[in-house]
Amino acid sequence: MRLPPPLTAGARVALVAPAGALRGVEELEQAMSNARSLGWEPVAGEHVLARHAYLGGSDGARLHDLNVALGDERVDAIWCVRGGYGAMRLLAQIDYASLTRRPRALIGYSDITALHAAVSTRCELVTYHGPTARGELTDFSRDSLMRAVVEHRNPCGAAAGARTVREGRAHGSLVGGNLALLAALAGTPYAPDYRGALLVLEDVGEPVYRIDRMLTQLALSGALAQIAGIVAGHFTESSSTGELGSRTVDDLLREAADVAGVPAISGVPVGHIDDQWTIPLGATAHLDADACTLDVRLT
Repeated sequence: MRLPPPLTAGARVALVAPAGALRGVEELEQAMSNARSLGWEPVAGEHVLARHAYLGGSDGARLHDLNVALGDERVDAIWCVRGGYGAMRLLAQIDYASLTRRPRALIGYSDITALHAAVSTRCELVTYHGPTARGELTDFSRDSLMRAVVEHRNPCGAAAGARTVREGRAHGSLVGGNLALLAALAGTPYAPDYRGALLVLEDVGEPVYRIDRMLTQLALSGALAQIAGIVAGHFTESSSTGELGSRTVDDLLREAADVAGVPAISGVPVGHIDDQWTIPLGATAHLDADACTLDVRLT
């Protein structure tokens, strides 16, 4: 997997909305302010403020902004302004050739998992599961993002508050992101390559039984039989009620790790939370589930 060039001061960063819509111009202004605070020059997509029902504009408009950014030799990175839903609707028509010809950093999380997965297999390029541009960057998130995309050094490390789900150590490439998107991509040509991988997982608003169903789908698809370890972040706003409330997310992750026969940790700073690691998907990393550490090699 190739590593995109590091972002330097004055880098031109395209702000695009390949999934859900921004709530208004104030969120675009926040995204532009975030880019400038990192020393970059933001370039807003033509349709970045568009809305089409629950999407950030029509498929054609969202695809146009993404492909224009990929085809522009002056653009040094693509920073998705938000997640939501809709990125996977674009996968068949993305200009992967331009990204292969000139690798650039792709940054985002949640629904952007679809783009990360597709780019990893078609461009063999490391991408960054990190904050979206519209969010408020905490010092923690900013530090990890800069270490990943600017300094090319380990953006992770010890995960304070994480839990050992299944003991052991593992080494492999990082794949994954949002569990719902990974389940939706299973069986399609855009699913990531799970062979020998450390599987990164997070999600939001999913009841425990649905998390169970999605992990089971990954098991039935053969994905879990191929992985080397599990690195689970936060499953925020999940719920367990009534007869469905007797299991926890960690119970499900332990079951998945047992099925795969791999070490696993849970509660790392990944997901719909303020303090986020930036995970260089496709890069090689070492997981120590006993010490709850994830060390990424970016050299």
